[in-house]
Amino acid sequence: MQKSKVGLDFEKVARARTAAKKIADQVQDFVNGYTTVAVERTICRLLGIDNVDENEVPLPNVVVDELKSKGLLGQGVMYFMGNAIIETGKNPQEIAEAISTGKLDITQLPTHSIEEIKSALDPFIQASVEKVRSNRLRRENYIATIGEGNKPYLYIIVATGNIYEDVVQAQAGARQGADIIAVIRTTGQSLLDYVPYGATTEGFGGTFATQENFRIMRKALDEVGEEVGRYIRLCNYCSGLCMPEIAAMGALEGLDVMLNDALYGILFRDINMQRTLIDQYFSRIINGFAGVIINTGEDNYLTTADAYEEAHTVLASDFINEQLAFAAGLPSEQQGLGHAFEMDPSLENGFLYELAQAQMLREIFPDAPLKYMPPTKFMTGNIFRGHIQDALFNIIGQWTHQGLQLLGMPTEAIHTPFMSDRYLSIENAKYIFNNMKDIGEEVEFKEGGIIKKRAAEVLDKATNLLEKMESEGLFSALEKGIFGDVKRPRNGGKGLDGVTLKGEHYFNPFIDLMKGKK
Repeated sequence: MQKSKVGLDFEKVARARTAAKKIADQVQDFVNGYTTVAVERTICRLLGIDNVDENEVPLPNVVVDELKSKGLLGQGVMYFMGNAIIETGKNPQEIAEAISTGKLDITQLPTHSIEEIKSALDPFIQASVEKVRSNRLRRENYIATIGEGNKPYLYIIVATGNIYEDVVQAQAGARQGADIIAVIRTTGQSLLDYVPYGATTEGFGGTFATQENFRIMRKALDEVGEEVGRYIRLCNYCSGLCMPEIAAMGALEGLDVMLNDALYGILFRDINMQRTLIDQYFSRIINGFAGVIINTGEDNYLTTADAYEEAHTVLASDFINEQLAFAAGLPSEQQGLGHAFEMDPSLENGFLYELAQAQMLREIFPDAPLKYMPPTKFMTGNIFRGHIQDALFNIIGQWTHQGLQLLGMPTEAIHTPFMSDRYLSIENAKYIFNNMKDIGEEVEFKEGGIIKKRAAEVLDKATNLLEKMESEGLFSALEKGIFGDVKRPRNGGKGLDGVTLKGEHYFNPFIDLMKGKK
């Protein structure tokens, strides 16, 4: 029996997990009946369709919009594309180009049997699956030969808007000691219902997520990784309206970490909940197969809700995200479940409450590389106090063995960080991680003390919330504003018009080929 440092009742943990599984199963029953424009574009990309038409519309959009405009999207891209391969002898890329120029209508071709269609598609499917598998093996070989940093991985961001400038800053960060480089996306990209094409040099507050930008940064990090003798992981964002598409692009280009939350886009970008929950399923299947660690976004709840009062909603959401990930075949070892150091610094004993929360999460999700987020809500621009806040955050990260330590910046709330800001952050973390390396094994918590009481209280509230949600379902909970104090209507938000029921000919072999397999 697992022994808890904070005195957790593991029977209660099991109750919470059972309730979360029932909630996730209800969601999955819904998801299995639908597809979306993003899922179908993802299939196009996995079949090898890329590039843009003469109006710079991505070809996956061209193909999917053609089917949607004729009310045929529910039959799926696979059905029409496989049939067109048989009839024309062309490959998927050539078929997409012919559609874009108006030379081919794939909905008007003579139809073949499902067996013939699947057979025609098989070489393209297998080539794509093999490319993703080879990227995973390449990563594993790199780590086995040149090694990697210790956990918690030091995780920093670059956000210049120019991919080539990002490369300079990313390589500098790796030389200074960073283990994960996250390329922040340009503001608003999550609301685009297409993925831009090619290398980009203009972005606001971040850089566009494109397949070419992924390739450029992956190459740069491999170069610097060989130089420093440590594999450097690349992180990007497959949240938003193109969630599975960006997951596929990352898998094809060898990314290692992806922001991939089931609820974030609903709550904080007002993306329709039905659309997001369908999209997250396929995106997580792809990430699971690719060996990508997903990051979930529970930390964001604490930017809109009080971190002390609403801590249990973070835990409840982590339980739900875990079960939705399991439904997609994504193992615990790839679940960077999210939480954050976001309590008001004026709160008496706030550090103890933060410590209780972090240790509790570590024990409840022992195999997950937890993503621990730094203070942001109460960073004021006072760089001296900010550096201390980050130091306290780093102490807890080391103490409780977090997996991914997203380093805070002393200049948070002032500007996008300079390389010098990141250097100070890395120096802060390395100093604390080294000097307090084994504090988690040396210190025990007082029976009946603040830390144990706090952990029990948060678990109680999370379990009660999940058991209540079990009867009403996740859709209803989101409508009531359970998470982050944000209410969203089931039929509101962006992207609902991209959701459609699956038809009689629908099939997506990538699900069976990738789900739960390496």
